Amino acid sequence: MADPRTPDQVLLVVAAFSRHAEALARGRDELGRFFGPIGVAAEPFSFCETDYYAPTMGAGLLKQLVAFQELVAPEALADIKHRTNALERRIAESGAFPDVRPINVDPGILTLGKFVLATTKDQAHRIYLRDGIFAEVTLHYQAGAYEPWPWTYADYRQDCVRAFLNQAREYYKQRLARV
Repeated sequence: MADPRTPDQVLLVVAAFSRHAEALARGRDELGRFFGPIGVAAEPFSFCETDYYAPTMGAGLLKQLVAFQELVAPEALADIKHRTNALERRIAESGAFPDVRPINVDPGILTLGKFVLATTKDQAHRIYLRDGIFAEVTLHYQAGAYEPWPWTYADYRQDCVRAFLNQAREYYKQRLARV
């Protein structure tokens, strides 16, 4: 029987999307106050794979992924999701934007072998963490790249997202070497 061990800390990656550049900027600023400086950031890209969000967020959404300098404990993912949900609510309640939901903020954790997203929605392939939060292994690392599963959202299948996660993985390896 193997003895349990404490896993390595992980890289916090947050994806946010909105049709308002100001909402994305405010989200990045507040996330920086919560989690510290951003280590690497992707260029925003068009989030057009679904119109699911159009009734509450409008059209013309842009999505951006950022990874933070400070590593986090993997078990912090549920708390982080609650914090990002509260951030979404604050921005919506500010009245600064006309949409019901001016920003969507999805945290995830990246390891050398996988990228995991937090969600409040249960599905057969998701594991319950606690306090209403589930985790989904969205991508797995294989043959030098993060690869999708059958359930992986279309935007996480995009080459630009997977390229960013590969860049974030290299950044993570550097951060792990300093721990």
